[in-house]
Amino acid sequence: MATPIEALLELMQRLRDPQAGCPWDRQQTPDSLVRHTLEEAYEVADCIERQDWPALPGELGDLLFQVVFYAQIGAERGEFDFNDVVAGIVAKLTRRHPHVFGSAPVLDAAAQSARWEQIKAAERSARGGEAVSIFDDVPRSLPALSRAAKLQGRAARVGFDWPDVAPVVDKLREELGELEGALAGVDGEAVEHELGDLMFTCVNLARHLGLDAEATLRRATQRFVSRFAGIEAAARVQGRALESLGAAEMEALWDAAKEQEAAQKKKRVP
Repeated sequence: MATPIEALLELMQRLRDPQAGCPWDRQQTPDSLVRHTLEEAYEVADCIERQDWPALPGELGDLLFQVVFYAQIGAERGEFDFNDVVAGIVAKLTRRHPHVFGSAPVLDAAAQSARWEQIKAAERSARGGEAVSIFDDVPRSLPALSRAAKLQGRAARVGFDWPDVAPVVDKLREELGELEGALAGVDGEAVEHELGDLMFTCVNLARHLGLDAEATLRRATQRFVSRFAGIEAAARVQGRALESLGAAEMEALWDAAKEQEAAQKKKRVP
């Protein structure tokens, strides 16, 4: 009897069969799959943030299917297959955990993170020779906030960082002042430049606070959606179009939604 992963690999082969497979699956390429892979990864993240544990296995399965899809295409091209994918990650994780699979001493989490980066740096150097940047393997396709945090983290590991939160907050004020100065002028490019610097510093502040900037903004966005839903609900109860609510009415309903959110949160705290 086939194992679950064997059944999945066989299913993928049938979907890609040139004669009897699915037309949509047959026409996919690695390029065309990228957006689907990103969507599936975000659905996993959303499921975890909502703590929807019963739904998580299904979302993880969707993400695993993407890996199997790429592996099948690689096998058809004679480049790699699923076994190569698995063997590669096993070898990589074994190499990067010498304290578990070798004779290196056991370190605490912080020291192990530093060693992890040293091992990765050695791998990057081996792949690309001596003139290799510590940023070379940070994907440009990452969401902007995530990429900014990753780049900042790389720089921090070689000593290019503020020692604590206080100077980051000072830098945030400095960048806000520079943005205000740019807004006083007529140079749109300068405004964009200064706003970008301000956003980059916000990511740095999140990193120093131990927060994930991407997840933090997603949660803030969801709070906006939830609070605005209160305004929409109030308009429906009154039988009015949203556009007919004045700014003062909307502000009052927004504040009421915030108060209700705070009250619900207080109830959840033991």
